[in-house]
Amino acid sequence: MVGLPAALPAALDRPGLRLTAAELMALRPPARMQRQRPASRRPGAIPARVAGQGMDLREIRAFAEGDDLRRIDPAATARTGQLHVRSFHEDRDDSTLLIADFRPAMLWGTGTALRSVRAARHLAMLGWRAVGRGGSVGLLVLGAGAALALNPAGGVAQMQAVALAMARGHDAALLGRAAGGADAPPLAPALARAMRMLAPGGRVHLATGPEGPAGADAALRRLAQSRRFELHLVLDPAETAPPAAALAVSDGSRSRHGRLSRHDPQPLLAHLRALGAHPRLVTDDDAG
Repeated sequence: MVGLPAALPAALDRPGLRLTAAELMALRPPARMQRQRPASRRPGAIPARVAGQGMDLREIRAFAEGDDLRRIDPAATARTGQLHVRSFHEDRDDSTLLIADFRPAMLWGTGTALRSVRAARHLAMLGWRAVGRGGSVGLLVLGAGAALALNPAGGVAQMQAVALAMARGHDAALLGRAAGGADAPPLAPALARAMRMLAPGGRVHLATGPEGPAGADAALRRLAQSRRFELHLVLDPAETAPPAAALAVSDGSRSRHGRLSRHDPQPLLAHLRALGAHPRLVTDDDAG
């Protein structure tokens, strides 16, 4: 259960600064005419396209060299006078874990929303897609304090819980930032926790900034070895299209002028791919 944070100052209670569960719920796509039916009542289990050891019959076909003799179908063999075997759909988990990075480095923005808010919107859309295909969704929220977690489950009710947890976690992150709280925790322990929350074969979506993966190479590699790991890099408009004019920067006692340079994500993308991750850029300032 996610505890309620204290009330936010009025200055932070603005669209784009404060994340709300309602806006994440509003990202739910229209209901589809047809949905893929789960292979079992366990959330996240769907039939794979390859033959396996599941319970649903895929086909009965003529025996071929290399087929398992234990799969011989007696009735088809007797009827045709030729060896026939059965193949089955393999049950696989369609489980998704969303990791929202609300550490202090994400709590800024020059467009219509903070990077952290855009990250949450982007993850919510991924969660809705997973639920829409019959999968299960879990959540891990990283902030300045202890991480918030929801184990994977399916259905709209789970997405409601995910939306509420992200909103409350974001409120707590804003309050901690405003109060000048503790330093941000490293990413590696959260990735280790993600491995405990999600079985091998599942999908992990981490939304963070270009600075987010720093110092976590070993944990990133381990996670990518057994799960499909997609890392969504949220870029601010100031990073993708910085203003041409010189800007004044002051720390209260000294001031300087300088120009922002455009962020080049390619070296980081190549590095993440070498670790086994699947990096994506999130540059849409409105929807993420």
